[in-house]
Formats: sequence, C-alpha cells, structure tokens
Amino acid sequence: MYGEITKFRRDLGVGVIKAEDGRKYRFERTAILNRRDDLEGLEVYFDPAALKAREVIVLAGSPWAAFGGIGL
Repeated sequence: MYGEITKFRRDLGVGVIKAEDGRKYRFERTAILNRRDDLEGLEVYFDPAALKAREVIVLAGSPWAAFGGIGL
C-alpha cells in the first residue's frame, strides 16, 4: 500500500504513515528497508498489518533509493 510519512520521532524511532485509504499506520525505524535521514513528508510503499506498517520502502529520490541507495 502507498502512503506518506506524516510524523517521525527520531529520538524514539517511531512514526506514522497516512495511507492512501485514509488510515494511519504506526511504524518503527527497524521496519524501514532503505534508510533515510529525513523521513517526514516522504512517500512510501509498505505492507499494512493490523494498523502497523511493515517492510516500509521509501520512494523518494533516485530510483536506486528503493534498493538502499546503491550508486553506480
């Protein structure tokens, strides 16, 4: 499912994604598959499970960002 990160507490390592269906899903830093520094406002793709986001992929920047920032 697609969504946007609306909040992220770096000190706690938790955040909120507002999904395309209008629901809000919580996530933990460990659920992000490709690391990014500034997360708020970024579009993501994730697996929703009981209002908790798993396997979050940040879709911002280069297409290679989806693979963990691989540079050629």
